[in-house]
Amino acid sequence: MLTTAYIGIGANLGDARATVEYAIEKINHFPSTTMERASSLFVTAPIDSSGDDYINAVAQIQTSLDAESLLNHLQELELACGRERPYRNAPRTLDLDLLIFGGQEIATDRLTVPHPRMQERAFVLIPLLQLDPFITIPGKGAAHQFAPQVADQGIRQLSLNPA
Repeated sequence: MLTTAYIGIGANLGDARATVEYAIEKINHFPSTTMERASSLFVTAPIDSSGDDYINAVAQIQTSLDAESLLNHLQELELACGRERPYRNAPRTLDLDLLIFGGQEIATDRLTVPHPRMQERAFVLIPLLQLDPFITIPGKGAAHQFAPQVADQGIRQLSLNPA
């Protein structure tokens, strides 16, 4: 059975743009997973943190993996890209978050879905709404209703790389 899932992608260390583009490509090669589409890339200032601006995107996938298996693959990709977790909200070579997994609400020691505070973050909400303007966040409601609450957070869409 296939599940539609959304993955938040962000980086602000090293060549963040290249890392986010690489992550999008690698997610497409996860087992039993197909990349449906990815949002544009966006530049955002760190929230509750410091460091360089982030490059962010959201990917929509179809997968027959369960949520925990998908999380394992996401964390393996983070590690392969040099992710370290020295402290909460530290700058990152790559940050991959499972935002939505079908219509499920999941709360385990390792995983909370929908991702906590996703509706409070422009760097998640705007790319998510770009992919699906009518998406519903399980247990919270229509995602677009939260857009006014993030309107004061700076976010800028990146232009495509020239060919």
